Amino acid sequence: MNSAVFSQGPRISSKHLLRPALGASVMADVIPIVFVVDDDVSVCESLQLLIRCEGWQPRAFASAEEFFARPPALVPNCLILDISLAGLDGLDLQRRASIERPEMPIIFISCHGDVRTTVQAMKAGAFEFLTKPFGDDVMLTAIREALERSRIALALEAETRALRDRYSSLSPRERQVMTLVASGLLNKEVGGELGISEITVKAHRGQVMRKMRADSLAGLVRIAAKLHLAWKPKSESCVALCA
Repeated sequence: MNSAVFSQGPRISSKHLLRPALGASVMADVIPIVFVVDDDVSVCESLQLLIRCEGWQPRAFASAEEFFARPPALVPNCLILDISLAGLDGLDLQRRASIERPEMPIIFISCHGDVRTTVQAMKAGAFEFLTKPFGDDVMLTAIREALERSRIALALEAETRALRDRYSSLSPRERQVMTLVASGLLNKEVGGELGISEITVKAHRGQVMRKMRADSLAGLVRIAAKLHLAWKPKSESCVALCA
């Protein structure tokens, strides 16, 4: 069946779809969820069957209100959304979801697909916009790629959360040492900045490497970058901007 397809972002090769990322093995053991919000019962039923046949979990809702009554999914997920809903319409749902569930990819479906609505949805961050009727293969490709984007986002979120937890286990002095070392200062320079001996810096640095699970200075620098650590010399303090 013919379809008009509008997509956002680069395409992902099919051989990479839903392949677990490094450090995200947990994501490989869960079953992705595909939400459907459409007040057309026949459309919901056919999409649920298609989704279930691919081994994913379908969750269908007749309205935006019903959808938001369900808590956000903690597994890779995406949303198939009819642009024309009664009450809170598709674009309204998208705006709310961008605040409450910003990492959830949205695949819009529409009987009309006028240019103005399509552009509005894509500018607001829609992952895909499909015009009915569309073939099963077109929809399945869109879902696979949306789930892969969701998986990557959840893996990154989990990694960042783990790094924050490790960072919170550091003492105030260890945080200062970590930030200065990651900024490129030598042990002697760190000691001069903090008013402590080089030997003390080495001891704190060893603790930092152990607690942050960094196997090298380069690894520690990457961790500091992910945590957006910044040093404020005047106050002799470091700040995790992402905390």
